[in-house]
Amino acid sequence: MGSRSAAGWRRRVSTARRTVLAALICGAVVLPLAGAARPETPAPTPSVSAAPTAGTLDEAYAAHRADAAEASRMAAAHGDRRRAAADRAMADPSRHLLAFDGRGAGQATEVLGDLTRADRVAVLVPGSDTSLDTYGRFRAAALALHARLAVEAPEGTRTAVVAWLGYETPGTVSTAVATTGRADRAAPKLRALLDVLRGITGPTARFSLLCHSYGSVVCARAAEGADVADIALVGSPGTGADSASELRTGARVWAARGADDWVGHVPHLSADLFGTTVGFGTDPVSPGFGARVFAAGDGGHSDYFAPGSVSLRNLARITLGETTEVTR
Repeated sequence: MGSRSAAGWRRRVSTARRTVLAALICGAVVLPLAGAARPETPAPTPSVSAAPTAGTLDEAYAAHRADAAEASRMAAAHGDRRRAAADRAMADPSRHLLAFDGRGAGQATEVLGDLTRADRVAVLVPGSDTSLDTYGRFRAAALALHARLAVEAPEGTRTAVVAWLGYETPGTVSTAVATTGRADRAAPKLRALLDVLRGITGPTARFSLLCHSYGSVVCARAAEGADVADIALVGSPGTGADSASELRTGARVWAARGADDWVGHVPHLSADLFGTTVGFGTDPVSPGFGARVFAAGDGGHSDYFAPGSVSLRNLARITLGETTEVTR
């Protein structure tokens, strides 16, 4: 191919990329407008206290359950029965809430297991469309992982799972889901959570970040300086980095995609449009990215934590540090 022909081909590819990404932006702007006018349900300002320690953890759990109970009452008085029910479930005495904020879409951090004695801790970071209204499906993933860890863990190894809905997730159809903006704002909060957890568990516990969909962008932005042994990216649209080495982390970086995950059909592109970088670049399961690619079976985008799945078994083994047992 001559240099003139090659240059023309590159221009056509570049134009095609920009066209695809511009179409994504236009669709993302138009389609959410119908739901944008939903009035905000009132909720109390979250309790403010010092970072919990092993000795004050139960008090922190109780304070955040109390916030959830008050949020439920306020939502019910506002006529939002769906949110009232979600908040009421969070306030159940069995729930271990490390944080709760019922305002807006809502945020919460929930612990499964005994953090004060855990040797291995998995922190789950969700993707788009996760809020208090949809929290049940996110919690189901955390419960499934917690149960699998109990099966997989060697005798004497104690585990805990932290479900972290600690940022405002983008809508699946929105401008925010195609950029790193929400992830950039979330990353410091995720690193702060890891510091809080380390203060509770002590120095010997090992942490893993298990990051789904847009959550993988959050984890990538938080990777540098994060005290974790492993970062697993599942159903990732990309991270905003061209390679695992660009994450600047000493953690092992893993990636997987189910055979039926629609994310595999999303263009792995990145371009500057309207002053914003749109798209997340290199596919994390591609050889060029450099992650440790593991098997995820035939599941779809929401199936990585399905009980009995190949992906869940491998995520449990990654959390436990049993890297030679992870199937590729």
